[in-house]
Amino acid sequence: MSATITASDINKLRQATGAGMMDCRKALTESNNDFEAAIDWLRKQGQKVAAKRSDREAKEGVIIAQTTPDNKSGIVLCISCETDFVSKNAEFVAFAKSIADAAISNNVKSAEELNNVEINGTKVSEMINDKLAAIGEKIGISRFERIEAPYVASYIHGANRMGVLVGLTKESADAGKDVAMQIAAMNPLAIDESSISPETVAREKEIAIEQIKAEGKPADMAEKIAMGKVNKFFKDNTLLAQAFVKDASKSVSDYLKSVDPEIKVTDFKRVALG
Repeated sequence: MSATITASDINKLRQATGAGMMDCRKALTESNNDFEAAIDWLRKQGQKVAAKRSDREAKEGVIIAQTTPDNKSGIVLCISCETDFVSKNAEFVAFAKSIADAAISNNVKSAEELNNVEINGTKVSEMINDKLAAIGEKIGISRFERIEAPYVASYIHGANRMGVLVGLTKESADAGKDVAMQIAAMNPLAIDESSISPETVAREKEIAIEQIKAEGKPADMAEKIAMGKVNKFFKDNTLLAQAFVKDASKSVSDYLKSVDPEIKVTDFKRVALG
């Protein structure tokens, strides 16, 4: 004989899991009104939902950039979802922050490792499945980046829609913040010219030569003009050569020298939605 499912039972399960009313009714029916079994049923459905939704792109989400208390390392991660309605929800932002806190406190090196970290006795991967079942959207750790350096600065831009980490050879909170904001605004490809791959340089040079030929300029001039275009590419796309956003009369390299001639950028990571 099937147990009678009351509105109170459904509401109790909704409060505990955040799942929809119809899903809660179905869970209680399938589990013969066994509350714990109903929760397990919802979690199992959450895993199935994840599989069904694997073809959807999660272009929304929450990005958290955070450093360890000693600023020797930092992480930037994206907990993705499907709609901005969810990504702007304070509870979801707090959920993402709790995962970032766990990554920092457990010295996590990868997304895979983070999924296996426990928060209050529950694995992050299980928490994500629970949240998926509750909100009905595909969510997950879609990006995870980490930096270690003598000093790491973090910056979050635009209501958790972009996060930046930058590693420096010496401690400087001001330089760290300014360079991180530069990276957020100008999206450089690399630190300097030597950090750009030879393949990228060759491709840019080839494109420039073809552009010059198309303009009808002599072939013997193409090489020289092409190198000018490549140098312009370096200036626009490498961090140290870019014009400093706070003072376009100087480069980022010039700015760092004005703060401390010994400060160098060792690495950076930039994660953005969309």
